[in-house]
Amino acid sequence: MSNLLEQLRQHSVVVADTGDLDAIRRFAPQDATTNPSLILKAVQSGQYNALVDQILSDVRGLGVSVEDAIDEACDRLVVAMGKQILELVPGRVSTEVSARLSYDSVASIAKARRLVELYEEAGIGRDRILIKLAATWEGVRAAKVLESNGVQCNLTLIFNFVQARACAEVGAYLISPFVGRILDWYIKANPGVVYAPDEEPGVQSVRRILQYFRQHRYSTVVMGASFRNVGEIQALAGCDRLTISPALLEALESSEARLVPVPIEGAGHDGAAPKRLSEAEFRWQMNEDAMATEKLAEGIRGFEADQLKLEALLREKLTGGVA
Repeated sequence: MSNLLEQLRQHSVVVADTGDLDAIRRFAPQDATTNPSLILKAVQSGQYNALVDQILSDVRGLGVSVEDAIDEACDRLVVAMGKQILELVPGRVSTEVSARLSYDSVASIAKARRLVELYEEAGIGRDRILIKLAATWEGVRAAKVLESNGVQCNLTLIFNFVQARACAEVGAYLISPFVGRILDWYIKANPGVVYAPDEEPGVQSVRRILQYFRQHRYSTVVMGASFRNVGEIQALAGCDRLTISPALLEALESSEARLVPVPIEGAGHDGAAPKRLSEAEFRWQMNEDAMATEKLAEGIRGFEADQLKLEALLREKLTGGVA
């Protein structure tokens, strides 16, 4: 019998949730996803030392302030890392707009366009990249503009149905609903409760989204993310895509268990398109969902914290420790 990873590939597109080039080579995913936390981890690993040094050398000659140089270096770094990843995967790489722009659609659009411009200067076409945006109301509005201009997006930090629905209604290419972080919240809120993989709130959330999208024939791709264990992944075999950390890819590869996917189908299309969510409806439904509200804010703060660490690391190298 083939291992779990090989079986999974028969039902879902496997995506690597990492910037680790060695892991990407080993597991040969279709796509790869990055975020500020993964970028920081990859830079700290030393894999990209030569790349970082070259970028910092380049920005020193721009004649701009240290802060502007750091901002430019960050953009060039994530794109250069994305380019290296694309040499190893046949599909796409997701590159994230800074989390600090999550509530500013205009600034998010401008940053996304800058990232696309840098990719194009590096010879990478738009068909190989996805721009990641947090699924705030402002992030969804930014995605609508970008998608209409040929820039496809990955809406991330999705914790509930209303976020997913809003993304589909504006034609977002892909969404990343988080499974494990939802479980984290429920375990903290309900000490002692043990959830079987099929019964996990995060797994159930993704299944609901899939069913709704298929029922109403939305083209938006659903990519389960943020997994805590192999059971969650098995429970979502058949989801369009699954982005998985190297540790869990290894666990899947090491297991000879049999994968039995659960069919995820829509209830049948009735021909009537749902009325689009208003901003007030979106914000109210988020307000009513404590888990989604808390985890979205926590996720944005966490990504920003790691972005600040990356900037501090680059600043130290750029200035030689001189303030």
